[in-house]
Amino acid sequence: MSSAEWETLQRRIVACQRCPRLRTFCQEIAQRKRRAYQEWDYWGHPVPNFGEPDAELLIVGLAPAAHGANRTGRMFTGDRSGDVLYRALYETGFATQPSSVSREDGLRLRNAVITAVVHCAPPQNRPTREEIAACRDFLEQTVRLLPRLQGVVALGAIAFAECLRLFRQRRWWTAPQTPKFAHGLLLHSPGAPFLLASYHPSQQNTFTGRLTPVMLREVFARAASLLHQPLE
Repeated sequence: MSSAEWETLQRRIVACQRCPRLRTFCQEIAQRKRRAYQEWDYWGHPVPNFGEPDAELLIVGLAPAAHGANRTGRMFTGDRSGDVLYRALYETGFATQPSSVSREDGLRLRNAVITAVVHCAPPQNRPTREEIAACRDFLEQTVRLLPRLQGVVALGAIAFAECLRLFRQRRWWTAPQTPKFAHGLLLHSPGAPFLLASYHPSQQNTFTGRLTPVMLREVFARAASLLHQPLE
């Protein structure tokens, strides 16, 4: 894999026009803006992956937030979900700083890449099945271009379902039963990357206490530990 292939994928993601509903919504939000961000020049395009392709860990979210990544152009950047996620990544060694406010804030990931099931912000944070399917090959290509991949953390039930589909496709998980999504669930077959599930760090989950900072930190601490274990 060359860096040129990774950059080509990134450009293809940003230029994607497959889902008219999502493209219209992102552009409308970029024009209307939120009062607190009137001075911002919103990104308003599909949001590319964040991180470098030599990483061993892939983190998969659902989709950019309308006034978060759709505004800043970087995954989980500029919203409360990102505040919780990057704090956990920093505390477990996967990020160089605990906050993420813009593409120019100096944040770098360590040994990790962040992507999403859908690369455009969807209305009400709910992409349709058709929109998820339209974006699916970007996740497949992202995984293909990570030669050192050893594990995946799926944030939320939809991300977990998409990752499980990919694991079955690659024969990384061949058990006939379909595991039920649960926070902390770990799937790991000998000689294959692991799949670790977490509740999504959405405001709905963090405000209600369904997902606490400690719970999320424990997920990434476990991922870090698994990365340092030799794959059988």
